[in-house]
Amino acid sequence: PSFRAPLSVPAATESVGKMVDHKFKQYQVVGRHVPTETQPEPKLFRMKLWAKDAVRAKSKFWYFMTKLQKVKKANGQLVACNEICDRSPTTVSNYAIWIRYESRTGFHNMYKEYRDTTLNGAVEQMYQEMASRHRVRLPGIQIIKTAQVAPNKCKREGVTQFHDSKISFPIMRKVMRPPSKSLKTTFKYPRPSVSLV
Repeated sequence: PSFRAPLSVPAATESVGKMVDHKFKQYQVVGRHVPTETQPEPKLFRMKLWAKDAVRAKSKFWYFMTKLQKVKKANGQLVACNEICDRSPTTVSNYAIWIRYESRTGFHNMYKEYRDTTLNGAVEQMYQEMASRHRVRLPGIQIIKTAQVAPNKCKREGVTQFHDSKISFPIMRKVMRPPSKSLKTTFKYPRPSVSLV
């Protein structure tokens, strides 16, 4: 007889209470120039950015610090790197994102609006849309600013169309459900037709 290793069946309770795991996470990175004799307490710089993990977030931080403050990783010092999580990841909100991106012809500024439960989800939507509609690669997008916008301040039609208290959606496929659990079966058989017509 052939022996097989027992299959590991994941428990049903493991997935309960788990939030959506987004590809991009928001990080807060704090860094400064290495203390010297002339400047014993250098100025701290804090940056909020999106990356897949903390390692890439730190790399992105030094990329911008080199361009903006002339402080590179060799003469810099990392103070903190923390992931920022949303306070209410179950409530839908309107998010505005200001970006600067590089196209085939040059650099452009853009303002985008999205509806999502988290800011990370809105940023992920933005990356997907920029890749599909504008063919912009991920390194060519720089997020300037993000904000949570009130419904009366939204501008884009794709977002404002959902600002209706009486909004309703059609039922495309109506599923007949049993009235009680005892009547629930995997297969339902139709009543036999006894007519001779």
